[in-house]
Amino acid sequence: MIEDTPSHPFAAPMLSAPAMLAESAGDAAFATTLAKGLIVLEAFDAAAPLLGNMQISARTGIPRPTVARLTHTLAELGYLRYDPALSKYGLGTRALRIVRPLLADMPFRQLARPLMQDLAVSVRGTVSIGLLDGPSIIYVETARSGDVGPHSPDIGLPIPVVRTAMGRAAVALLPDDEAAVLATRLAAADATTWESYAELYRSGLAQCAERGFCTCFGEYMPAIHAVAAPLFRAKSLQRTFAINCGIPEFRLQPGQLEAEIGPRLRALAASIRALVGEPEPVIPQRNNAAAP
Repeated sequence: MIEDTPSHPFAAPMLSAPAMLAESAGDAAFATTLAKGLIVLEAFDAAAPLLGNMQISARTGIPRPTVARLTHTLAELGYLRYDPALSKYGLGTRALRIVRPLLADMPFRQLARPLMQDLAVSVRGTVSIGLLDGPSIIYVETARSGDVGPHSPDIGLPIPVVRTAMGRAAVALLPDDEAAVLATRLAAADATTWESYAELYRSGLAQCAERGFCTCFGEYMPAIHAVAAPLFRAKSLQRTFAINCGIPEFRLQPGQLEAEIGPRLRALAASIRALVGEPEPVIPQRNNAAAP
């Protein structure tokens, strides 16, 4: 009998779409063609807004003839647009329709934004909220001062969990079993990156438990130092949010991130929780030895 409920609960750390496709090869309820179409849509990013079928095939591992059928169908439906002069595709306007209901289901963003803007202007940096999505955390709200240097985060931008303060702060909110599953998947997906950053990743989880925030000194972008705090884990659908503050390194005094900006960000997270009626989270104690 085919089950009508997903085998991977929403709360569980998600695999990437290609990994999910490979893992679900024997699942009779898994719509493989639909999965491949979604993987094609995920192939586009800000660095590559236009792609040809061969490029999409190389990025996704899906054979070119299959890609050609999928891109044609997605273009007919409006989820892709075709540029005949370049013989390439880009995301279509209809793709925005998928995003809007998700963002509308996070109304706390509008309440939080004025508070975020105040801090961003005060420290001359950026303040953003991210939503955990397996190996990545995705920006869902952001505020910035004027000149924020080389990093200008925007809604929808994914950044890696392992190498960022915001990713580590979000993972700190996960129950032990989910954090362990995610760590296993992170290590399996990119063993080299995991080996390089695992100790810093574990340290970030421990910092969140000890002082309510964690720091990152150029591990994702060398010119940007960041601090992040766990925000909350929404009861509905178990969405996990963190908040960060990124500042160009040259604007920081030694120790300022830990002594001043971290506590201010922790206080901002508490203010946002109070606005939306979320309790202060209980961060599991995970020392470097016991962390995933």
